[in-house]
Amino acid sequence: MALQLYIGNKNYSSWSMRPWVLLTQAGIAFEEVMVRFDSFEADSAFKKHLRAINPVGKVPVLVDDGFAVWDTLAIAEYLAERFPEKALWPVDAKARARARSVCAEMHSGFGALRSHCPMNIEASLPDTGRLIWRDQPGVRADMARLCGLWGDLLAAQPAGSLLFGGFSIADAFFAPVCMRIKTYALPLPADLAAYVERVCALPGVKAWIDGALAEHDFLDFEEPYRLGR
Repeated sequence: MALQLYIGNKNYSSWSMRPWVLLTQAGIAFEEVMVRFDSFEADSAFKKHLRAINPVGKVPVLVDDGFAVWDTLAIAEYLAERFPEKALWPVDAKARARARSVCAEMHSGFGALRSHCPMNIEASLPDTGRLIWRDQPGVRADMARLCGLWGDLLAAQPAGSLLFGGFSIADAFFAPVCMRIKTYALPLPADLAAYVERVCALPGVKAWIDGALAEHDFLDFEEPYRLGR
């Protein structure tokens, strides 16, 4: 039985994007099951559908022959063990530990950036981004940390590389951040802006972006800043 990956709307679901990009870019066959966001209330159709698959009622969920794995880090680790030939983590032990560290930091941190700059691939919101940059010191702090993190990793690689040379779980984890940076036109040094463009050009990422742009599914509870458009 093929792997199944349960995801939310591609335009909005940053958590879903990570394992979908990882699977697609790595060439691992899977069946996509999209569960449309309707609301996140406990009695919503979305929650009811997902709770039948996993107890937390959230996306993403990977199902392998009836066995469910949820949470992006758990899914990434499961796939790395299930498909060792894909080398989803760096081969070198120290590089692998560093990659796990930065993925865990992304997984649990950058709260201001997540909160004030929700993923919205279809949108172009540079004016909103300028206001956020001016008014939200937490976003500026998160971006400063992101620049330091990316800068240190890329400095250790040949020019034009991804974070650990070739594609890895780390790039899949930071792909939604790249989407946020582009949507809100958040400032980046030229070398890091070039990394964002390299990520966006990856076939797996481009396929997700194309899917997001094809949805045409405006959800007002996801976009309170555009209700008047």
